[in-house]
This record gives sequence, C-alpha cells and structure tokens, in this order.
Amino acid sequence: MSDSADLSERDGSSVASRERESRTMRRNFADPALEGRRLFAEVFGTFFLVLVAAGAGVVNAVVPGSVGRDAAVVAPGLMVMAVILFMGAVSGAHLNPAVSIGFAARGDFPWRRVPGYIAAQLIGATVACVFLWFMFGKVGMLGATVPGPNISDPQALMMELVLTLGLMSVILGTASKAQNVGALAALAVGGYIALAGLWGSAISGASMNPARSFGPDLVLLNFSHYWVYVVGPIAGALLAVGVAYMLRGPGGDEPALLAAQGRLGKPVPPPD
Repeated sequence: MSDSADLSERDGSSVASRERESRTMRRNFADPALEGRRLFAEVFGTFFLVLVAAGAGVVNAVVPGSVGRDAAVVAPGLMVMAVILFMGAVSGAHLNPAVSIGFAARGDFPWRRVPGYIAAQLIGATVACVFLWFMFGKVGMLGATVPGPNISDPQALMMELVLTLGLMSVILGTASKAQNVGALAALAVGGYIALAGLWGSAISGASMNPARSFGPDLVLLNFSHYWVYVVGPIAGALLAVGVAYMLRGPGGDEPALLAAQGRLGKPVPPPD
C-alpha cells in the first residue's frame, strides 16, 4: 500500500513538474526581446537569400555571361545552407512563408508567430531588391521569377507545388526525432534547393518561396504572375505536412520544435 502511495505521489509530482516546465517554456518564448531577435534574424537571412537569388540575374545582365544558369540556381542553395548554419539557432531560419506555414501546420511552430515571420521575410526580400535596384537599376528583370517561355501559369504553379513538396519534406524529415541529423540538415536543405533549381528553374524559376518572388515583383510593380508563387509553394508545403504525418505520425517532438523555433529560451510544446 505504501509503495502504491509513493508511486502515485511521484506521478503527481512529475505531472506538476511538466506543467511548470511548460509554463516556463511558453513564458520564455513569449519574451518580446527574444522575439525581436528572431524577427531580425528572419529579415537578415531572407535579405541575403534574395540578394543572391535575385542578384544572379541582375549581375549577369550587368556583366553578360558572368553568371550562368547552373551558378544562378546553386548559389541560393549554398546561401540557405550558410544561413541555417550561422543563425538557425536564433529563429529556425525559415526564410520562406511557405516554410513558416508548414512548420505551424505540423505543430512545430506557434500559429500566432507566423504573421510576424512572414512580414519579416517580405521585408528582407524587399530590402534586398531595393539594394539591387539602387546599385544597378532595373536590369535583368531584377531577378524576378516568371514562368519560362511557352510555359503557362498553371504549369508553373504545378512545378512550384511539386518542388516545394520536396523541399518541405526534406526540412521536416531532417528535423524530426526519428531522423534528426543536426547541422547536416543545412546541407540537405541547401543541396535540395540547388538540385531543384538545376532541373526546374527553366519551367518556373524554382522559387519555392513567396518572399523570394515578392521582392522583385514589388520593386518592378508587376504582380501578374505572383499568385503562382504564393499558391504553389504554400500548397506544396501543406502537402508535405500530410506526407510527414503518413511517414512519421504527428509532429511536435523536441528536435522538430528546436529546428522550427530556434534555441533562444526554450521551445513551446505543441498543445495537448
């Protein structure tokens, strides 16, 4: 009888301890000072991603023949890899509204943080394109992503959907408890972006990122194809969440939380 009482007491103490830890996690993650750092990291990281992704076309227009298509699609992958390695622990290095939405739909990231992250990503992309405009003028279509010659918007949309399905699958897969590969996740994500661009960029530009496409379109004031680069990537990311559930069950394990939210303070556990 005494052993049973002791076990019950320990169980009750364990539950109370988990509840206190959960409250502490939520309080730390809600710290506005830390949130400011996260949002700045998303602005900063997306700035460099779009600077490279859009800048390749701009530099090639300024110095013809200096940046080939292979280099133009590999460079963003290398930049994403570098950004994940140097500041992924701060914000999770989403750099992409589709990724933020995918993480939230998976249960690894709080939905209330998504609008701020998306705003930060759009700002970073815009600043990068304004910088390119200031430096070189509106040349090379400022690296805008548009469907290729003889490619319709629906065809480009399907390409963006499939490419983003693969990208988000890589991101969620390398961040899960079942297959957490730590810093090598940066290599996997960057490598996938380069690979997708090598074969898919001629069709849709291989944006996979509404923020990357937003910056050039805003500076050029031409959003005629932008819907393709919003609907396709977001639909692809949500499909990847479904695939992840089929492969590994629900999200919310600690490695996934840390990958999505960074390591400032403690991550917020998913709701019960």
